[in-house]
Amino acid sequence: MTTTLERSGVRSTQVPALTPRRISLEQTVRHTLTMAYRGVLKIKHNPEQLFDVVIQPVIFTFMFTYIFGGAISGDVQSYLPVIIPGILVQTVITGSIVTGTQLREDMDKGVFDRFKSLPIARISPLSGALLADMVRYGIATTITFVVGIAMGYRPDGGVIGVLCAALLVIVCAFSISWIFALMGVLMSKASSVQGTSMLVLFPLTFMSNAFVPADTMPGWMQAFVKVNPVSHLVTAVRELANEGHFGIHVVWSLLGAAIIVAIMAPLTVRTYMRKA
Repeated sequence: MTTTLERSGVRSTQVPALTPRRISLEQTVRHTLTMAYRGVLKIKHNPEQLFDVVIQPVIFTFMFTYIFGGAISGDVQSYLPVIIPGILVQTVITGSIVTGTQLREDMDKGVFDRFKSLPIARISPLSGALLADMVRYGIATTITFVVGIAMGYRPDGGVIGVLCAALLVIVCAFSISWIFALMGVLMSKASSVQGTSMLVLFPLTFMSNAFVPADTMPGWMQAFVKVNPVSHLVTAVRELANEGHFGIHVVWSLLGAAIIVAIMAPLTVRTYMRKA
C-alpha cells in the first residue's frame, strides 16, 4: 500500500514495496549458463576434481579387460566390445556422485545462502552445477573410448554410433546426478553423501550386464539384472557403439532419464529452498 507522510509541511509519498518479479524461461537459461560457467571455472582452478574421471577409466579398463577377458570371452579382443561400454557407464555414473558431495560442501560454506538472496531463478544454482559436471562426463567418455581403441577396440557403429552412445551416457548421467543433488541437500555431511551414494551404485553397477553376461548368473540375480536400469543403459550403449543400432533399450534409457529429471529436479529445488 502507498503511505503518505507529512513532515515540515512537505508532502512525500513512500514508494510501494516491490513484489518479486517473475523469472522468464530465457532468464532461467541465462542464469543456469552463468552458474555452469562458475562450475567450469572451479574445475579449471581445481583440476584435481578430474582425478576420478581421468584415472578411473584407464585403471578399470586395463584391470577388468586383462582379468576377465580370457575367462569370459576367450581373449582380450573379443571382450573389448563387452567391457568398454560397461566401463563407460560405470565411470560416468559413478562420477555423478561428485555432484552431490560438492553441492553439500558449497552449502556448508554458505555459498548457496548468497545465491538465494540474488534475483535469479531458484533452479539455476543447482542446474548450473549439474550442467558444469557434464564437462567431467565428457572427459570420462572420451578417455574410455580412447583407451579402448588403443587396446584394439574397433566399434562397428562408426563415428556416429560412438557419438550417439557418448551423448546417451552423458544425458543419463545428468539425470542421475539430480538424485545425488537431492541427497546433497538432505544430508548434513559430504562424506555421508558419498558413502550412501556408493552403497546405492555398487549393487546397481556390478549386478548388471556391464562386466559379465547375465546368463552366467543365478536365476534370481538374472531377474534383477533384466530390470536393472544400468543394464538397459549398457545394452543401449553397446548397440549404438558396436552395431550403430538405435533399439528399444535406447528408448527406455531416455525415457527413464526424462522421468528422473521430471521428478527429482522440482523436488531438489523445493528441498534446497527450504533447507539451504
